[in-house]
Amino acid sequence: MHLPTLRTHHGRVHADLAYTHTVPKARRTGHTVALGVDWGLNTLLSAGAVRLHDNGTITALGSGAQFRAAGVLAKQHRLRREGEHLHAKADHYQRLINDTDSHYLSGKHAVLAEEIRYVADRRSNLNDALARSAARWTVDQALAAHASVIYVEDLRSMEARGMGRTLNTRLSQQVRGQIVERMRHLAAEAGIAVVTVPARGTSRHCPRCLVTLRHRKAPDRPTVAGWKWAICPNPECGWQGDRDTGAWQRIAARGSTHQTKIAVDRASGAMVIRSVVDQLETTAVVETATTTGIRRGDRSKAGPTRRTIARSAPRRRGAPSPTGPSGPAGKRPEGHAHTGPKLLPRAAHRHQGVTTISTPTTRRHRPRGAALGAGFHLHAHATPPRWEPIQPIPQPADHKGSVG
Repeated sequence: MHLPTLRTHHGRVHADLAYTHTVPKARRTGHTVALGVDWGLNTLLSAGAVRLHDNGTITALGSGAQFRAAGVLAKQHRLRREGEHLHAKADHYQRLINDTDSHYLSGKHAVLAEEIRYVADRRSNLNDALARSAARWTVDQALAAHASVIYVEDLRSMEARGMGRTLNTRLSQQVRGQIVERMRHLAAEAGIAVVTVPARGTSRHCPRCLVTLRHRKAPDRPTVAGWKWAICPNPECGWQGDRDTGAWQRIAARGSTHQTKIAVDRASGAMVIRSVVDQLETTAVVETATTTGIRRGDRSKAGPTRRTIARSAPRRRGAPSPTGPSGPAGKRPEGHAHTGPKLLPRAAHRHQGVTTISTPTTRRHRPRGAALGAGFHLHAHATPPRWEPIQPIPQPADHKGSVG
């Protein structure tokens, strides 16, 4: 039975009627295309799809994508520091007041309490917006790749060790739990299963040969120790790439090979893989597309090279352009006007893009837009998906539920 809910809105009584609609059923096993999701610090999410073939081999579909929220996280840290400062000041006032109602600091303490509540509301709203945007982006990546399952790192098995007090505080302040919950809700509407996978060793081992990786600062600085760029020391493999790229490939491959070990948690009803089996882990390797029998067109030379006609350079104007009027009318100014795309304002412009390069050392990188408050969408950036065309795998089933 769907009973209506009555609520008042602008002096009128509204009745919310629940309804039932049919959605595809999320399966636990039988997945051939899976989306792996890896957590990061500045790059909040890195995701990519893999395909499990009939012969047991796993290949990556595309180069993956990233959801970068460095500006939003910087704004969160600024609000956190501001809240800690206000809490410390309010506690100092409370000790001076000492339960005296007529103290002259009582008014200031009340103002501080209101400001603390305002900062807390801003942090809560920012976390909700970030969780909705990241979850929606992840589900859209799965829909674009026609994936039937999303494998996410288990948050309980993730430990931030050896990163220092600052990075550990930033990791603990991220809204990963909210993102996973919203991800499950959005994926259920499309019949996509969300499974948590143990995170141990996903960023440490090579996705091609499972050899322990060597982490460096950037591809253009292969001798400087770091954590962003990974290089496989195996001479027979030679894989190298972004640390997050190798991590989502390992997560997707681990989940694809451990499908028979998926269990449903009794308390939350979420699908989880509790432990890693060594026998199945040895087969969780991502092979290159050339090893699966993909044939490419013959590009061998079949005739003589066509001669190119030399073209003379265009005549250049020797004299400078005349000075035009100051108004909008008249001749165009001297020189070439830039017609390319405009740069993103404020914090949207980043030194570090999708392909990892070393950060400039001339000055300290600070997201100014986040400090000035440029808005949410100027700080959250996502790379477009690049997947291979895959036929969807429909699995309709009747699933009834009520939506208020």
